[in-house]
Amino acid sequence: MTPFTIAGIQMHIENDDNIPAMEARLDQLMSLYPWIQMVLFSELAPYGSNRDFAQPMPGPAEQSFQAMAIRHGIWLIPGSYVERSDGRLYNSSPIIDPRGNVVARYRKMFPFYPYEEGISPGDQFCVFDVRGVGRFALTNCYDIWFPETTRTLVGMGAEVLLHPVMTTYVDRDIDIVMAHAAAASNQIYVFDINGLGAGGVGKSCVIDPSARFLHQSGSHEEFIPIEIDFDQVRRQRIRGIRNLGQPLKSFRDRPVEFPVYSTENDTGYLDSLGELAKPRREN
Repeated sequence: MTPFTIAGIQMHIENDDNIPAMEARLDQLMSLYPWIQMVLFSELAPYGSNRDFAQPMPGPAEQSFQAMAIRHGIWLIPGSYVERSDGRLYNSSPIIDPRGNVVARYRKMFPFYPYEEGISPGDQFCVFDVRGVGRFALTNCYDIWFPETTRTLVGMGAEVLLHPVMTTYVDRDIDIVMAHAAAASNQIYVFDINGLGAGGVGKSCVIDPSARFLHQSGSHEEFIPIEIDFDQVRRQRIRGIRNLGQPLKSFRDRPVEFPVYSTENDTGYLDSLGELAKPRREN
């Protein structure tokens, strides 16, 4: 058994400075569950969607989170916030180790266009290792709707997918389906952590590599401490999900390539769908 304990924090988010509230929740979490090794907040938890707080990385927000990670001796992913870099805005997440080092920064690949207008997409996949434990991957909200993202991360060896979200809309049930499908098709743990209020409608969930729900939150503030076992991921991938389907091996051994991914593919049908824009009232 290779155990590791991760806690999601589902909390109320304002479109303002939420960092003091995040710190208070983190202090309370670690007082209750001092064995926690990694903590994950929801997407845009530090400031909500308020772009007035956009800042470079490194910057003051990141420094605050580094201090929290050092104080508690934990891995800390504070959701994400708006990064300002070279005249562009990104929805970015730092990954901070227990010594306060920023081991990676991830820029959301698929901003939720057209609703996240003005946010530029990132183009780098994010995986990182916890020595002696296993490999983690980080995506952000809408990224999971594109299965190519998770499949690529798994191809890079990811065994746990950390997935902060900010779903404030009526499609939260579909988000959960996408997270469930990602866990099943990739035999990976998924930590899908949503916020409340301006930060979402809650209903965070944790799913194991055999596609079983380990936890399903409601729409209230909640700590979600879950001990996982990396050996379960490895066994499922070798023997098959519940000793049945082995999708990663089947994908590896596929006899065909997928023409939709070719730059020479005819995109006429996709082009016919029109521009990426918000729907308008039909007369």
